[in-house]
Amino acid sequence: MNYSCCSEADSVDSGASTRKRPCSYDIIQQQPLRMESENSTKMEQFTDIKGAQSRPAPKKGLLGQFGPLLVSMVGLPGRGKSLLAKRLCRYLNYTGDCCKVYDISDYRRKHIKEYASHEMFRADNLPAWRIRQQSFREALEEACDWLGKTGHQVAILDGPNVSRAQRQEIYDLAHGQLGFRVMFIECVCEDPVLLERNFKEILQYSADYRDMATEEALKDLTFKMAHYKAQYESPTLGSLWELSCPMVKLLDGGDGGVIAHGVTGVRESKILAYISMPKPYQQTLYFSRHGESEFNVIGRIGGDAVLSPRGRMYAKSLAKHIQALNLPALQVWTSTLQRTKATSALINAPKQHLPELDEIWSGECENLSYEELQELFPKELALRDKEKLKYRYPQGESYVDVMQRLVPVLNQLECETNVLTVSHQAVLRCILGYFMETDPEEIPYMHVPLHTIIKITLQGYNYNMETIKMPIECVDTTRAKPINCSETRTTEDALLTLPAHFDSVASLASNLTTCT
Repeated sequence: MNYSCCSEADSVDSGASTRKRPCSYDIIQQQPLRMESENSTKMEQFTDIKGAQSRPAPKKGLLGQFGPLLVSMVGLPGRGKSLLAKRLCRYLNYTGDCCKVYDISDYRRKHIKEYASHEMFRADNLPAWRIRQQSFREALEEACDWLGKTGHQVAILDGPNVSRAQRQEIYDLAHGQLGFRVMFIECVCEDPVLLERNFKEILQYSADYRDMATEEALKDLTFKMAHYKAQYESPTLGSLWELSCPMVKLLDGGDGGVIAHGVTGVRESKILAYISMPKPYQQTLYFSRHGESEFNVIGRIGGDAVLSPRGRMYAKSLAKHIQALNLPALQVWTSTLQRTKATSALINAPKQHLPELDEIWSGECENLSYEELQELFPKELALRDKEKLKYRYPQGESYVDVMQRLVPVLNQLECETNVLTVSHQAVLRCILGYFMETDPEEIPYMHVPLHTIIKITLQGYNYNMETIKMPIECVDTTRAKPINCSETRTTEDALLTLPAHFDSVASLASNLTTCT
């Protein structure tokens, strides 16, 4: 599967807070052709593979510090390459470098509709080798074709790429012919606990083993590993590294350290910094908005309001629910605003209050209701409705600004588990949009209701989200995009999608009931 969360053009200008986005094959049962131990080198000489000679050599481009980058994964199966590739792609897209993953296995499955057995990975199984080489070249060439288009910054080639000949071919095409920058990341894992976990993930989520019994699949995977080990030529760093481009070894998912050689370039350094932080393979994170505030009750935005009576009830309900989970090493992260601190006050766990988690700053529009916004700043409200992602409040922030200031928090959050983050609607939209890989244009309209616990769990390469609604009534603060976003619209059209709110906090007196 090719992963991408950006469009043909996608970049962030931090100064202006604008964003341009976006044949089936049967394993041969008879004895395969025997080859010499140098088979991987000899096999490179075959030219009857689609794409090996038919494509004309592209014109070489100029190499620049900011040029497109091809990142090639290296390593045996079950070493965490695909999870790292997926995480890296998510991070790069969110931070403005349009990225896409090209999984060589997906190309192989186009030619081999049904996986038969490990026999296809034997070094001396020439027919199967030809298909695997064809798949490798198709993935490489499509990655390079995509990378050559305007607005595309990073392509990740996900696969074992175990031989020096393959890595040389990657370098020769991407750098030698096309002038792209090239970086290799090798995932090495010898930790038996991590290996066992990785193998379980493969058996559970790999399309190859979807219809195979567990014991049979485990036996097949064991043989597959042995075949790859027999062919594996691990890159040697330092003066013996065979290619003049950056090479990084990630040991035991980062827990064993990182060895980097020749890393230069803006994106390469950014990638090295990201992968150098060890990330858990099993991860559960919790999120909640603050309890209902007095400003929520009366329909005002921003500010540093206190909790409403129902918000204080939610704080008790939240604490009771979280404490009952008995989460090991639980942490609570909140914003610096009093409504998030009060919401988490009863939870018995270490707390951090981070300004990066503060609600979007609405500048001159702070503390106003939407009715007042329409009366005082009708043009600004129309502009915001027209392009909510990029719109920046006068003297305030845009959603893009919030996304950028959240990057350090997201970097650290990816390295944690059992963290409860208590924050605000716009901020949680941006955080959940990151993990769920939501289209950026849709982030400002994500439904993040009050008095709801959100749980995300890493499953395979993606996150699964669950919501738990607490039985405490509250107002709805989700305002859908109006149909009419014209600057000359009527007040009625501007406020058409405004959710209901109370005139005063005192009006809540008769509404302090629990939901059924």
